Amino acid sequence: MVSDQHQRMFKSKNVCVIGAGPSGLVAARELRKEGHCVVVLEQNHDVGGQWLYDPNVESEEPLGRNKFLKVHSSLYESLRLISPREIMGYTDFPFVVKKGRDMRRFPGHRELWLYLKDFCEWFGLREMIRFNTRVEYVGMLDYGEFGKDLKWVVKSKEKKADQKVVEEVFDAVVVATGHYSHPRLPSIKGMDTWKRKQLHSHIYRVPEPFRNELNLIMQVVVVVGNSLSGQDISIELVEVAKEVHLSAKSLNISEGLSKVLSKHKNLHLHPQIELLREDGRVTFVDGSWVIADTMLYCTGYSYAFPFLDTKGIVVVDDDRVGPLYEHTFPPSLAPSLSFVGIPRKLIGFPFFESQAKWIAQLLSGKRTLPSWDDMMLSIKEYYHSRDLAGIPKHYTHDIANFEYCDKYAENIGFPRLEEWRKGLCISALVNADSNLETYRDSWDDHELLQEALQSPHFTQLNSN
Repeated sequence: MVSDQHQRMFKSKNVCVIGAGPSGLVAARELRKEGHCVVVLEQNHDVGGQWLYDPNVESEEPLGRNKFLKVHSSLYESLRLISPREIMGYTDFPFVVKKGRDMRRFPGHRELWLYLKDFCEWFGLREMIRFNTRVEYVGMLDYGEFGKDLKWVVKSKEKKADQKVVEEVFDAVVVATGHYSHPRLPSIKGMDTWKRKQLHSHIYRVPEPFRNELNLIMQVVVVVGNSLSGQDISIELVEVAKEVHLSAKSLNISEGLSKVLSKHKNLHLHPQIELLREDGRVTFVDGSWVIADTMLYCTGYSYAFPFLDTKGIVVVDDDRVGPLYEHTFPPSLAPSLSFVGIPRKLIGFPFFESQAKWIAQLLSGKRTLPSWDDMMLSIKEYYHSRDLAGIPKHYTHDIANFEYCDKYAENIGFPRLEEWRKGLCISALVNADSNLETYRDSWDDHELLQEALQSPHFTQLNSN
C-alpha cells in the first residue's frame, strides 16, 4: 500500500511512451496504474510493434541502411514462436489458447499479435495511443542536476503528408521501440561492388522470389548467419532454390542443424566469407567458393534511436547502449528517461513488465534509485565482468540468465520467474537444439506443461 506521506507528495507525471509493442504497452499500463498521464506514440496503424506483420517491403532499401526505416517489422510470413505460448504472457494475462485461432503451442506470429491486441483491449490502453505518428525528435528542455526536474521536448508527426510537426513537453520519456528493426550488417570485402542481389533478412518475407522473377530458373543463395532466423529461412529456401549455402562463424553446429543438412542435399554449410567478387563468386575462408545469385544476410539487428538527442550522455557503441543502469536507466537522466526492452535472450514479457513497474514507481516517488556514483560503479563492474568473460561488446545486453531476471524483479518486490516457466524455456531450447525442424510440433515436457496449466497464472485468468 502507498503511505499517507506518499499520497500527499505524489504528483502525476506527464509521460510519453515511444512504441506500442510488447514493452510499450505494458509500460503504458503500469504508468497509468501509478496515476501518471500517458501518451503512447506509435508509428504504425495498430499495436504490436515487431509483431505487426508488414508484407509491403518493396519501398525499403534491401540492406536497410536508412536512418529512418520505412518498415518496422522484420517478421517473415512463416515465422513461428521459438518458445511455447505458456511462458510468453505477462504475469497477470496468460497467453491462452482461443478457439477459432492458432491453437498450437508454438503458434505463428499473428497469434502473438492478436494476444497483444487482446491485452490492449482488456486493459483499455488504446485510448492512450496515437497511431500513425512517428517521433522525429526527443531532447532535453532543461538539464537539471543529475536529471532532477528535467523535462523533454518531443516532436512528432502524423504520417499524412500535409501534417505539421507537433511539439510537446513531457516530464518523462520511456523509449520502447524494440531492437529487431535496424539491420546489423557484416563487413565483407567486396560487398560494396558485388553486382548481384543483396538483402538483409529484415525485408525477407516469402521464399518464392528466390526462384527468379519468372519462376523458371532456381537461384543459388548464400545465407550469412546461422542463428535461428538463418536456419529457419535456409530450411524454407531449400524448397525453392537450386542451392542454399549457409555461412556460419563456427562449423561446430547443433545436432538439429546436422540432421537438416543430411536431409537436404541442396543445403551446404560453409565457414565465414572472405571475399565477394564482381562476377558473383563467393569465396570462403577455407578456399572453397560458389557462384551465387543472391546474398541474404541473417546477421541480426542493431540498437538505433535516430530521434533521441541526449547531448552524448546516452550513446550506442557497437550495440552497447549506455551507460544504462540495469539496462534501463541512464544515471545522469534517470528516472525521467528510461528504456524498456533493451535486454535480449530472456523471457521477454515478464521482464518488460518488471521494468515497467520499476519505472512507474520511480516516477511516482514510491522508490528511489541508488546514487549516481553507485549506478555508474555498477555499470562499470558489469562491463568489466563481460570483458573478463571474453564477451564482445555487441553482446552487452544478451542476458541468458534466469538469476539476473529474478534479481531485477527484487527491485520492486515483483515475483520471481516461476520454476515451470524456466523449465519450459530450457526444454524448448534443448528440443530445438536436437530437433530443429520438428521441435515446435513434437515435445516431451508434458509434466512441466501440466504444472504450468495448473498454476495460478492460468487458473485465475484462463477465461480471458
